[in-house]
Amino acid sequence: MPKQVAVLVAANVLNNRIAPRLGPLTSAAATALLVAMARRSGASWEDLGFHRGRRGAAVGGALAAGVVVAYTAGVALPATRRFFRDDRALGLTRARALEEALLQVPVGTVLLEEVGFRGVVYGTLARTRGAATATAVSSALFGLWHILPAIDMAEANPALGRLASGEGIEETIEEIVEEIRHPEEAPPPRPWKKHLDTARVVVGSVVATGVAGVVYCELRRRNGLLAPSLFHTATNSLGYAFARLAANLPDNDSQPRG
Repeated sequence: MPKQVAVLVAANVLNNRIAPRLGPLTSAAATALLVAMARRSGASWEDLGFHRGRRGAAVGGALAAGVVVAYTAGVALPATRRFFRDDRALGLTRARALEEALLQVPVGTVLLEEVGFRGVVYGTLARTRGAATATAVSSALFGLWHILPAIDMAEANPALGRLASGEGIEETIEEIVEEIRHPEEAPPPRPWKKHLDTARVVVGSVVATGVAGVVYCELRRRNGLLAPSLFHTATNSLGYAFARLAANLPDNDSQPRG
């Protein structure tokens, strides 16, 4: 297991800090290496979650449709629309956004995370320690895996940092709108507060993705790897489309961005 974790850590650093655009290549190579290591240790394809394809497709497809409904509702409501406006997505050209949604997310992110955490880590531990231990360890590692992305997310979406600092949704939106309408009255920047908000976003992200990992593990246990993979892909890839949609809709007191 330490060797598998080392492969995941190396891929995480490469994808998030050293060569993000090469994420699909890095993730594909890391995935192949992890599968080879697991197979060499005696794991079967079923142990790794490569089974129940039809059932996984049906369940994963239904969950992906649910993501569309949830995102549509979130963007439609002014109170939650702000949290879809991620500068990482809005700063991309249309071609780059398509690359992220159709290549970087499915191959650079979901492939490695699902096969790595729900396939190899879960499958290896489930064989010797049982499903409960496999779920706990896999989900904890999955949460920690998101530390670097969470730091980037906090910088790209300040609204999340404000929400994580304990401010309610209404207060957060009101403060942001006031800063836009009266920038001269905005309080001076406080670096320490930014760092504190970032830390809160990171902790919240680790906890949230750890909990998501438990859900993904249960989906994998019942339906194979395809179900959580489709759900995971929809959750991440559709974010790019809905970020652009949210950017072109008005807030309570503001105009569309155009």
